[in-house]
Amino acid sequence: MVLEANMLLIDNSEWMINGDYIPNRFDAQKDTVHLIFNQKINDNPETMCGLMTMGDNNPQVLSTLTRDYGKFLSAMHDLPVRGDSKFGDAIQIAQLALKHRENKTQRPRIVAFVGSPIVEDEKNLIRLAKRMKKNNIAIDIIHIGELESEGALQRFIEAANSNDNCHLVTVPPSSQLLSDLVNQSPIGQGVPASQGQFEYGVDPNLDPELALALELSMAEERARQEVAAQKPAEPSEPTEEQSDKKMQE
Repeated sequence: MVLEANMLLIDNSEWMINGDYIPNRFDAQKDTVHLIFNQKINDNPETMCGLMTMGDNNPQVLSTLTRDYGKFLSAMHDLPVRGDSKFGDAIQIAQLALKHRENKTQRPRIVAFVGSPIVEDEKNLIRLAKRMKKNNIAIDIIHIGELESEGALQRFIEAANSNDNCHLVTVPPSSQLLSDLVNQSPIGQGVPASQGQFEYGVDPNLDPELALALELSMAEERARQEVAAQKPAEPSEPTEEQSDKKMQE
């Protein structure tokens, strides 16, 4: 029941279109962001979450700190997936967003998804991590995809860590849902999300509007996938042999 102010950082770089996670890196990440938001909000009645992007060569705050799931869901709609991720810049912007939180009793935390290579100078990142530690900002990193950056991220977390308040969770590609794997980690609740007590991780008795919004969102996504699956494939171009045969007929 920790009272927190969380900034969730999404990697929307072009690396996230890869299909090595189910259904792809970007959508697997979005599902996990929804899970983390709901868990944080349900854990404490005063905890709030904000949302940022790190890709498109330009980190941006999409939603300031809120408990409004509708606002959060709207901020994630139609996000562009392009360009490179600016991890260091995004961390600094998230720090500023947390610094201006209204409730100073909230413990600040950054939860960042990293699914693209870390290209920033490691010495600068270590200095940034130490600054986060000095300002009492906890950091969790969910690392997927380009796993060669794991060493740099581990050293970043070690420099930012204070009393075990920072975590790095590296999740290689697998047949399991990313949200389940993250939920079993120190960042989650220790059990697969799909095996939780309530569907979508929300008790409908405590928050019926949020539960309904999640149900409608999932229904829309299932309908979209069904339409896409039923769409007929485009006819292939006839081979030269087939064209010649048709002309002879």
